[in-house]
Amino acid sequence: MDNPNKSIECSVEQCRYHCSDCNYCSLDKIRVGTHEADPETIQCVDCMSFRSVQG
Repeated sequence: MDNPNKSIECSVEQCRYHCSDCNYCSLDKIRVGTHEADPETIQCVDCMSFRSVQG
């Protein structure tokens, strides 16, 4: 992906939307969610727009 969205910083190189030459996402917007019933820490929050480069 070569279209960095400078409003969405991202360092997850394993995501297919990660810009290859910088730490930004190429999506126009992302969806943030949680896998916990009552999230209280940063580890409880997830980028629901993540897609693996492997699949």
